[in-house]
Amino acid sequence: MAIVSKFRTLISSAPRFSSLSSRLIAVAAVWTIAGLVVGGLLLSGIFRDSIEGDFDARLKFELDDMIAAAEPDPAGGVSLQGRFADPRYERIYSGWYWQIVPEARKGEHPPEAQISRSLWDRTVKMTDSLTRKNLVWGYAIGPDNQSLRVVSQHIEFPILSTPNSGERRAYTFLVAGDMSQVEADVASFNGTLIWSFLILGLGLIAAVFVQVRVGLQPLRRVSEALARIRDGKARRLDGQFPSEIAPLASELNSLIEHSTEVVGRARTHVSNLAHFLKTPLTVLSSEASANPGPLADAVMRHVATMRRQVDHYLARARAAGALDALGNRTLVKPVLDDLARVLKRIHAERGLEISVDCPPSLAFRGERQDLEEMAGNLIDNACKWANAKISVGAERTGGTKMQLVVEDDGPGLEPEDRSRVIERGERLDESVPGSGLGLSIVRDIAKLYGGTVFLEKSGLGGLRTRLELPAIA
Repeated sequence: MAIVSKFRTLISSAPRFSSLSSRLIAVAAVWTIAGLVVGGLLLSGIFRDSIEGDFDARLKFELDDMIAAAEPDPAGGVSLQGRFADPRYERIYSGWYWQIVPEARKGEHPPEAQISRSLWDRTVKMTDSLTRKNLVWGYAIGPDNQSLRVVSQHIEFPILSTPNSGERRAYTFLVAGDMSQVEADVASFNGTLIWSFLILGLGLIAAVFVQVRVGLQPLRRVSEALARIRDGKARRLDGQFPSEIAPLASELNSLIEHSTEVVGRARTHVSNLAHFLKTPLTVLSSEASANPGPLADAVMRHVATMRRQVDHYLARARAAGALDALGNRTLVKPVLDDLARVLKRIHAERGLEISVDCPPSLAFRGERQDLEEMAGNLIDNACKWANAKISVGAERTGGTKMQLVVEDDGPGLEPEDRSRVIERGERLDESVPGSGLGLSIVRDIAKLYGGTVFLEKSGLGGLRTRLELPAIA
């Protein structure tokens, strides 16, 4: 029973991290979220690189067009000859700019740079430059605080004012474009990516949840089957289980069968011991009765004491053995009806009225013999002391609890006498036949089942005995 309880606790389906399903779902969710985050970052980086690559290619195309449109002029500079007339370079602070910066020669005042109309009276100063294939790439802050991507190239042109000297002047051609559109495209893509991956992640976690619930269904069936065995509704694990669970179910069935067999043998030995002890005691009692005298009286007293002790401890041993057997379930009403009918016949000369009130579905989680032992002792005790009426009732008091109440209209017991009877098993009146161990036996058997016995004043005027026991949920 202890093994079954531990196993049921292990595969309990409570929504805690101690449950197997919660752990599987949590681990899968963590890995799913981590994978989606890493994948999202990689996709976002790839998209950004692609967009920035396209933007750089566009800038390079603009730079090549500007260089192709440039021609040296007679003043010693270069002009675009109206062939590089893009409207974006004409609007003030449009975000697209070009400039041509000539290099000064020795002893010459630095010439002024030529700039697009969009720059108005400002120039572009590159930062974070990187040279790649004769091109210089970098970033700059635009005249309207724009974040600019810049590309420049050094080109030499002949000086027309000295055509025969072969002199040439170097120029830095520069084109800059606003990165705001790139950032807007990346932000739009990231927004779409986040929502898409969020939906995908929720879908994957839901799929994992369904997979875990379906995958662990056989374990829940094992737990339910064990609960049915514990409640006495089945004797073994029945049903088809997956190949991974089938060996476990087979071993549990073998364990249950072995436990039942061991308990059965123990109960047989207990019964044999009872017969073995009672036969010599009966012989001693007969011999003492046949030879009266002081010695015979002493033998009779000791035989009676030994009989009470044998009955007492054999009842405890039988109840303890029953607790180790799985699947014990006893309907209460048939037991009470049978006991009331038998005890009515035993005390027929007194004309006692024994009424039984118990729902037909109420079931005791234990063996019939133990319930008969406890209820029989209580009802028989009430019959010995009752004047005319005995009331027997049983009801469920909770999900797994029940109470059995026996009342009589006899003289009852004072509060201090109740504790002496129930706690120390004292016999207060020798005039009534019996061993005096009935309540002690009831108390001991009930304690083995986790139950309790209470002695109270009855509404009928006598004693009210209330016995709390485990019930089938």
